[in-house]
Formats: sequence, C-alpha cells, structure tokens
Amino acid sequence: MTLDVVHVVCTDAFAGVERYVTTLARTQDARGLRVHVLGGSADRMPAELAGSGVRWAAAPTPLRAAAALRRLDTRLVHAHMTAAELAAVTAARAPVVATRHFADRRGSSVVGRAVGRYISPRLAAQVAISAFVAGRVEGASTVVHPGVPTVPRATESGVGTPRRPVVLMAQRLEAEKRTDVALRMWAASGLADAGWELHLAGTGALAAELEALAAELGVAHATRFLGARSDMDALLSSASIFFAPRGDEPYGLSVVEAMAHGTPVVAGRGGGHSETVGAADGAVLVPPDDVAAAGAALAALARDPERRAAYGEELRAVQAHRFDLDTHADGIAAVYAAALGAPLAPAADVVPR
Repeated sequence: MTLDVVHVVCTDAFAGVERYVTTLARTQDARGLRVHVLGGSADRMPAELAGSGVRWAAAPTPLRAAAALRRLDTRLVHAHMTAAELAAVTAARAPVVATRHFADRRGSSVVGRAVGRYISPRLAAQVAISAFVAGRVEGASTVVHPGVPTVPRATESGVGTPRRPVVLMAQRLEAEKRTDVALRMWAASGLADAGWELHLAGTGALAAELEALAAELGVAHATRFLGARSDMDALLSSASIFFAPRGDEPYGLSVVEAMAHGTPVVAGRGGGHSETVGAADGAVLVPPDDVAAAGAALAALARDPERRAAYGEELRAVQAHRFDLDTHADGIAAVYAAALGAPLAPAADVVPR
C-alpha cells in the first residue's frame, strides 16, 4: 500500500515535538490521508494515536528510521528535528519536508554544521512553527503555526464552577526553560500568601533543585510540583491563570492549549508568545528578565476576576480563529502541494473520518 505521508521523529521520548506529530498525524488521517509515524515513545505514541488509522513504529535512531523508510512506499516524508531530517534525506524515496521546531541553526559542532549543510539542499520544503523560528534558522521557511483542538465552552469540564485560585505552568524542568526565574516571579507576586497556589506540571533534571528554591524563596507552602500529567485538559479548565514567562519560547504549544480553554495567560514577551498570546488586544506579555514587573503583572491579573474572564474569552476566540487544527492542516497541505507540484489528495478508496 502506498502511504501519503510518513512523519519521522528519531526519539524514544514524548515531549512537545512528539505531541505535535501525533496531533498533525491524527488530523491528516481524519482528512482521509494514509499516515504513518516513525519514532517517539513506545509508551505514549500508540496511545496518542489510538482510535485513528495512523500506523506507528519505533525509530529511536537515524539508522532505525532510515531502515524503516527504505521499506515504506510513500508519496512524501515529513521530518522533525535534525536526526530525522538526516535519516529522511538519506533513505527516503520521496520528497522530504522538514519542520523546524527550534530557533537555532542545525548543529552546534563542526560535524553538526556539516550535517546541516548536507540536509538543507536535499529538502523539498521547510516549515517553521513561528516567525520567530523562521528568522533564526538557515534557509527559507514557510511559517505554519501549530494548531490545537478548539474547546467550546459548553463542553469544557470546568463550566459552571468557579476556577480555582491556581497559577498553572506546564513545561520540562530543564535549564533552558528557566523555571527558576518563574519561581522568583511567583514569589515576587505575593500571591502565595494570598490564598493562591502555583502548580507545575512536568518533570526534568532540575526538579529537586527547583523544590529547594521554592523553599528558599518562602513559597514552598503554596507551590506544588505535579510531575508528568496526562490530564492537562482538566488542569487547564480549572486553573485561573496559565504562566509561561520564558521570552524565547519557539512557539509554546501549552500556551495555545490554555487559550483554547479560555484560561488567561501571562507570558514572556518575545518568541512565539508574541505571535500567539500577542494576537489578543488584552495580551499580558511580561518582560522575561524583570522579576518584579512580571510578579506585579501576575498579581494584578489574579486580583481582577472580571478582567480574567474577559481576557480568557478573548484568547479562546483568537485560538479558534487562528490556531485551530484545520488552519494548521491547511497550511501544511499547501506546503506539501508546493513540494509535490500537486495537492496531496486522499486515495479514492479512503473515506475521510
């Protein structure tokens, strides 16, 4: 059977990129395309793709991915991150489209840069997840903002009950996410002594260090480290504020999910946040390195429930209009059509779901 699209991500993990891949693959499957995914966590990827027609196979290394690609008959390969791009341009027998998920050039070493120079001319097209990313990677890119499912108010799990006095964060507890700065902003807000709590969903190498910092800052009593969670929809629909103060986030998928739930967002000014949250007239974008200013903005929003309600509904409308699944899938389909010289239409014997 000839596949329409094979997505490749050479990891055995499940984080933002893998979540993006499963979401796009499911949307393409629902549109009638025959889709296969290579790579990602064996514990999470099959579960995320369950109920769809998308096939999955492990591909934790470029060698495994290349071997799988040589066996597959497909019309197009869509690669995510450098290792997958290398496997795809080496082994695929179809045009390769790459999505750039990070705001950096390929390769931090001499060898890495050489790999980047090998990959770039062999791509049929390149997508960037934000204009911020497009401006910081090599080669021309088409900006296609990732989409998330729209959440109508009537089906939101928290409808009819007040949101809890919780500031929610969702990110890996790694150095580049700068969660330590976020904790200092939380402490500066004074909300920990006003009946509010900060909930951090995510795991990472800095978990113990960050818990110690919370104690040092005097906010441990109002700070909860939730670990890895599979109930983000419930957390987003019950939190009063979503907090993402990093200023160089390439996109921020969790921020857009918060927008879909009508959850007010306080985000760091810059990066992808300026393109997502920044599209709202009432956007609360804070200086990512000014602890006092960010803390004050967080406190001001927390203490104004009417403003929070109006701002949350504006963010929900922006997401539904600009960052939904269909808009994203349409943008990717246009890139595929340009790479192939014709639209990638479903096979005659495949009925859209």
